[in-house]
Amino acid sequence: MLASLLFIFVVIILMLGYPVAFTLSGVSIIFALFCSLTGNFDLSILFALPSRIFGIITNETLIAIPMFIFMGIMLEKSKIAEKLLESMSSLFGNIKGGLGISVIIVGALLAASTGIVGATVVTMGLLSLPSMLKQKYDVKIATGTILASGTLGQIIPPSIILILLGDVISSSYQEAQNMLGMFSQESVSVGDLFAGAIFPGLILVAFYILYILYISNFRLDLIPRYRIQKKFSLKEVVISLFSPIFLILIVLGSIISGITTATEASSFGAIGSIILAIINKKFSFNIIKDVLIQASKITSMIFILLIGATIFSLVFRGLEGDIFINNTLSSLPGDVYTKLAIVMFAIFLLGFILDFIEITYVVIPVVAPILLSMGIDPIWLGILIAINLQTSFLTPPFGFAIFYLKSVIPRNIDTLDIYKGVIPFIVIQIITIILIVIFPEITTWLPNKIFG
Repeated sequence: MLASLLFIFVVIILMLGYPVAFTLSGVSIIFALFCSLTGNFDLSILFALPSRIFGIITNETLIAIPMFIFMGIMLEKSKIAEKLLESMSSLFGNIKGGLGISVIIVGALLAASTGIVGATVVTMGLLSLPSMLKQKYDVKIATGTILASGTLGQIIPPSIILILLGDVISSSYQEAQNMLGMFSQESVSVGDLFAGAIFPGLILVAFYILYILYISNFRLDLIPRYRIQKKFSLKEVVISLFSPIFLILIVLGSIISGITTATEASSFGAIGSIILAIINKKFSFNIIKDVLIQASKITSMIFILLIGATIFSLVFRGLEGDIFINNTLSSLPGDVYTKLAIVMFAIFLLGFILDFIEITYVVIPVVAPILLSMGIDPIWLGILIAINLQTSFLTPPFGFAIFYLKSVIPRNIDTLDIYKGVIPFIVIQIITIILIVIFPEITTWLPNKIFG
């Protein structure tokens, strides 16, 4: 039960507003020292900490993170999102709900180009919300559409969360096979998760668009009856689409075709973003300096979080927390799907108070090996967790995406309207999760077809 107390103390300190990375590491070390005085913790366990930190810093999979962050920030500085939204609005301007559809498509393209959720939500909020309100879109529909499309970066590759999940699921799968006494082991890569996430991501985009079409035709109080006539220029549309499609082809194309790993493809993406900035005449010494500084800050934050999560995980296991959770899950009534549902619900609730990085490196390494040892497909489990975290990222009142959007929208917009607007999209994501549970092939067919 000491492991449970450690987790509760961490959550309480986080809710008081202290930095996550230092809370995870600081509380864990203090708790370990206290428990060692009572004879419940062996401090020699902490001797493994340097090798674990060294393992994080030298992990080749995680090298992709700073590269993709660099790519996303460079695209933001290149004003590619702004041009893309303008051209998509002109393309769908003569369709009911055309602007809403444009926002969803642009969000999906940015997700497939950058993989950074926070930047996408802020960018879409700044660019799209004024236009949607000007066209008499209801505030609830406008904010809900922006939030849902902005968080597609959680599931559509090259997603940062899929990179982190790929690393954790791979380790958990090996541990599960060790638990089962399997010496001829299979492996899971980030490329597997990237391939497995493509169809779920497309399904979400399709459901979002269908919802906007339904509202625009049957709820005229939410989306205006009239359509905004815009001059359509095929040349502008093709030019604006070139940038994201170029990056999607060189990043996802190289991974799915088996030419590169996710880490190698991330370097292609970083170079590609520089080329696009040069083409768009947005490349200068000051811009590259700003991009490098921002990318370094975000990368440092992520790796400090990973180190903090590693310290927490080490102490948690030292207090036999993994054994406690294993025994608890094993003793639960019902089949493997019942236990999976309980774990998924717990992860969803934790998404209110913890960021996806903490959940990925604190919670999943404990529960994933147990579920995988029950015969669950690792790719299927990884995608379910990713969409689940995306759902909690949207869910009021603590959804992180909501805080991102609130930081850039006018203060006169009621927070309750944002909450109401995002609920239909949360329902859509839950429906998608149910579909994936019923039809696992949605996530497993493409990776098996490509990688075998």
